[in-house]
Formats: sequence, C-alpha cells, structure tokens
Amino acid sequence: MDISLHKPGVWKRFAAWLLDAILLCVLATGIAFVFSAAFGYDSYSDKLNAAYAEYEERYGISLGITEDEYNALSEEKKQLYMEASSALSADEEANYNYNMVVNLSVLIVTLSLLCSYLVLELLVPVLLKNGQTVGKKVLSIALCRVDLVRITNLQLAVRTVLGKFTVETMIPVYLVIMLLFGGIGVFGTVLLLAFAVAQLVIMSVTHTNSLIHDLIAGTVAVDLTTQKLFGSSEELLEYKKRLHAARVAEQAY
Repeated sequence: MDISLHKPGVWKRFAAWLLDAILLCVLATGIAFVFSAAFGYDSYSDKLNAAYAEYEERYGISLGITEDEYNALSEEKKQLYMEASSALSADEEANYNYNMVVNLSVLIVTLSLLCSYLVLELLVPVLLKNGQTVGKKVLSIALCRVDLVRITNLQLAVRTVLGKFTVETMIPVYLVIMLLFGGIGVFGTVLLLAFAVAQLVIMSVTHTNSLIHDLIAGTVAVDLTTQKLFGSSEELLEYKKRLHAARVAEQAY
C-alpha cells in the first residue's frame, strides 16, 4: 500500500457531516432544555412577553413589527409606537427580564453546543479511534495528521474545541443572536456570508480540501478503506525505508 493521501469523496464527506450535524443538533437541543429549566429561562421570557403585551394593549400598537411595517404606519400610529417603546425602555423590571433573556440565551446556547461537541466530536472519536465520529465511522472516514500519522487526543481536542466549536460555530452563532436581538444590522449579515465564503475558499484552495478546524489542528480527513495510517513518525520513517529498499531491489533485477 502506498503512502499518498487518499481523500474521501465530496459526497462521502458531506454524508458523514450531515449525519454528525443531525446528531449534534438533537443532542444540543436536549441539553438546552435541561439548562433552560435549570436557569429558569421560561420565567424571564414569560415576564418579558407579559410586559410587551401590557404596553401594546395600553398604547394600541404592536411593538414586534419590522422596519417596513413601521414605515407603513400613519403618523399617529408612529407616535404611539415611539411612546410605547419609550415607556417599555423606562420599565426597569422589563429591562431586567430582557437582559436575562438575552444573557441566558447566549449562555444556554454556548453550554449546550459545547457539551454536544465534547461528547460527539471528542469523547466518541477517542473511543472509536482514528478521530472517527459516528458519521465518519459509518462512512469509513478517519482523521490523521497531514503526514498520515494517527491523530493525537490533543490534536483532536484542539480541532474540536478551538476549531469547530469556537471559530466555526460560536462566531456565527453569536452573530445570529446579535441579529435576532437587534445588536447588529446589515453588517452582521455581511459577516456571516463572508465567513461562509471563506470556508468554501479555504476548502477549495487547500490540497487536502481542509476547513478551518483542520488547518488549526494540522489534521486531514482520509478514506480509511484505502488509506494506510501510521502510529508514529518513527513507524512512518521505517515504512518509507522498507519501500525504498524494495524499489532498489526491484531495479537490481
């Protein structure tokens, strides 16, 4: 068997990623429900919704409207909207509940995704060996160093926590949360699109078709059905020596 890089096909990688993504979403959702109950998220959310409903009823205007819907209002309705918004902003209890909803949303999403990544992208690969998640195991895809030496647990941790969780997941998630709560406007959408394009460009231009998490950890995905992996750099060197000796012997004849 040669020691060239045997990359899995694009659709094979996509199928493995899709299976892992589904499992991650399911697990993260379940964990989020647990954290939500533990932190009392629904209580703050219900109080905030009640405050919105109170001021909407008092001023006869809906506060949950888009910019286009606001522009379509009459001048009288716009004035009522501004008065309702000002009154809501001056309500200390409503502000407290709003801040708690935002902060708990960020905390719950962060902890849920982190726990899910630690289980599915770190613990499971450690148990299955060769950096294999459930999806990679099903599709016979493995992870290794770029020199085809087996991935270490440290590399796997860096790939998972720093690459996949911190850079590739939480940066986009925080941008989405800021968009939902009105923290950023068009600029946030542009950043999200730029991040997605950057990932595609990186995958296209790297000879290993790697994403950011693989570049950070120095790892590469390989097709385990045809790829030979080595336990250490010394084992790789010995294998190269044997290959060289075998080629020299063939040329002698």
